[in-house]
Amino acid sequence: MQTQDSKAVVETRLTHEVHRVATTLLAEAAVRPSTPLAALARLRDFLVVNLRHHHETEDHDLWPRLLAVAPAAARELDALSEEHERLDAALDRLAAVPVDGGAEDEIRAALHTAAMAVRETVHDHLRHEEPILLPALQDHLDPAEWDDFARRVVATTPPAAAHLMIGFLDEIGTPEDVEVVLAGLPEPVRPHLPALRHQAAEDLRALRGTGS
Repeated sequence: MQTQDSKAVVETRLTHEVHRVATTLLAEAAVRPSTPLAALARLRDFLVVNLRHHHETEDHDLWPRLLAVAPAAARELDALSEEHERLDAALDRLAAVPVDGGAEDEIRAALHTAAMAVRETVHDHLRHEEPILLPALQDHLDPAEWDDFARRVVATTPPAAAHLMIGFLDEIGTPEDVEVVLAGLPEPVRPHLPALRHQAAEDLRALRGTGS
């Protein structure tokens, strides 16, 4: 009988898929002349902030929790942290691309190059990480530990273009899985979800060139 995926696995897999889709979208949208630079800047800022926060919380919070119950995973988790350092370097280059001033075609080309590097780094990293992390979460992490970790992540996530996370989650996940993730939102934020979803839909249409 197949074991049902834990909440930790569901949330992690969904978050990783957001990272795959969002990094791909930025690389593709950057070279589309019809994509507004302002929308590209919001997606770029969202990715830089969220990818960095995601791997920092893994290195400094999730890994220690896993090592406390599965110390044999130390070498594999160390290797993943080394990949996080390479991702940081790619994120630094992406963050440094100016999106105003200068020739627009040069801005788009530079953004595309930096975004491609981030996309390739993220996709490669997730191919390495998931076969290690998902079984560890399923087999070793207590649900209460995951809930505590997830609450800390939500509480410390920077707000840059937060509406895009809502939009990507809605596109990628089932309504049930999305609600599991959004259940951790602070209560004052929940009344703003319709407005955040509307804002995300507008930005994603602009980024994909699909019109109104």
